Amino acid sequence: MPSVTMVQALNEALRRALSEDDRVLVLGEDVGRLGGVFRVTDGLQAEFGENRVLDTPLAESGIIGACVGLAMNGFQPVAEMQFSGFSYPAFEQIVSHCAKYRFRTRGRINLPITIRIPSGGGIGAVEQHSESPESYYVHTAGLKVVIPSNASDAFTLLLQSIADPDPVVFLEPMRRYWSQEETDLTSGDLPGQLPLGRARLARDGSDITIITYGAQVPVALEAAEQAAEDDVSCAVIDLRSLAPLDMETVLDSVRATGRALVVHEAPLTLGLGAEIAARAMETAFYSLQAPVLRVGGFDVPYPPAKLEDAYLPDVDRVLDGVEELLRS
Repeated sequence: MPSVTMVQALNEALRRALSEDDRVLVLGEDVGRLGGVFRVTDGLQAEFGENRVLDTPLAESGIIGACVGLAMNGFQPVAEMQFSGFSYPAFEQIVSHCAKYRFRTRGRINLPITIRIPSGGGIGAVEQHSESPESYYVHTAGLKVVIPSNASDAFTLLLQSIADPDPVVFLEPMRRYWSQEETDLTSGDLPGQLPLGRARLARDGSDITIITYGAQVPVALEAAEQAAEDDVSCAVIDLRSLAPLDMETVLDSVRATGRALVVHEAPLTLGLGAEIAARAMETAFYSLQAPVLRVGGFDVPYPPAKLEDAYLPDVDRVLDGVEELLRS
């Protein structure tokens, strides 16, 4: 099996989508000749031409506004926001137009737009480059929100997002861009791939369920490995899809273990962990042996690069949550 990075997997997914459907377009700042700030679109303009892979002005609201018009006229645009904070100028277009047209037109108009947003921290960048904006988009009815944790899921989820009739916010955990996985992306459908909207049981366990996504999945898996050395069995669920949220998979595991820990990089207050905790308490209350706990970022602006290791959840903080659950 060849070793593939998440960047290469995303690039191959875009290449396949462009080659299989002439309606697919890629547009964004520097996505053409430069190949994107993280080189996710490297080589695509040379292969498919400037009419399929378009460099745009530095105007994120204009990029998404153009995507709305293109989608209304039968295209399937894939937009790149260079960093998470750069998506905020396009927020009004995403929330007021992308998310609303199907409802506004009583289902007559779909907007199959995929909005790729590098997300999260851990690469030594400044605050507007390292934030985790998923709660903004998950809170907006009409949007689907997905986030892969590995190369094969990045490949599968991006193709599924592009083919989806609804607008999809596709969050890409930057810390995982250069992580490698042995997989063959040229062999057609990948074995064991899940549909958009389904969570993945990344590790089975019987004592505690750790629920997480994106860059925190390998952190949770390492914490579970260390916990196993002390005879604590932790299941790890990789959500993959944040909207829709696969609570069936989550609750099946929580009912089996009786304890749940939600981990994410975003600030704790009103983060996705709060929604998962509330649903678990509402639906699986009598199966819980302890209150649902959360580990997340702090309620402060994203810190300078030298301090981000203190901000981001790490293995020790996850294990602290595990210990607290066992004491409850």
